[in-house]
Amino acid sequence: MKTQIAKLNHLKIAPRKVRLVANSLKGLRVSEAEAQLMTSAKRASIPLRKLLRGAVANAKQNQQINPDELIVKEIRVDQGPVLKRFLARAMGRATPIHKKSSHITIVLETRETSEPGRFTIRGGKAKKIKEGKEGKAEKGEKPKPKEKEAVKKEITEQGFAQKLFRRKAV
Repeated sequence: MKTQIAKLNHLKIAPRKVRLVANSLKGLRVSEAEAQLMTSAKRASIPLRKLLRGAVANAKQNQQINPDELIVKEIRVDQGPVLKRFLARAMGRATPIHKKSSHITIVLETRETSEPGRFTIRGGKAKKIKEGKEGKAEKGEKPKPKEKEAVKKEITEQGFAQKLFRRKAV
C-alpha cells in the first residue's frame, strides 16, 4: 500500500470549525470526499478541497498512483499559533480576542478492494441537457391556437389557487 501525505499550515480558521468538515471525509474515496467538499457550505471546505486536490496531484505525479484507487485514510486538524488582540471596552477596559489558526494533515492511501466509485469528478464545464419535444417547445416553434386556450385556462385556475393560499391567516 502506498501513502501520500499533504499538509496545510497556518490556515486562518479555528480548528474546531475545520474539524466539522474534516471529520466527514475520513474513510471516503477521493472522488466522494471531493464531492462532499463541493457541496458543503462551510468556509473550511475550500482550503480542504485545495489540499485534497494537491495531495492527489502529488500522488499521481510522484508515485504514479491512479487517483481512483486512493482513499482518505486520515485527516488531522491541529491548532496553530494564536494571534492575541484586544478590543477596547467601556471605562478603560479591554477584552481579549484570540484569532486562532489551524494546521491540517491529510493522509491518502491506496485501497485494497477494487469497487467502482459512486462519483466521477471531471474538470471542465458541465454540458447542458437539451429537452426534446415532449418537454418544452424548442426555439422557433410557436404553440398552436388550441394549446394557447388550454394554457390560458390552466393559468387562470392556478391563479385562483395561488391567490387563495397566498392570503394570511387572521
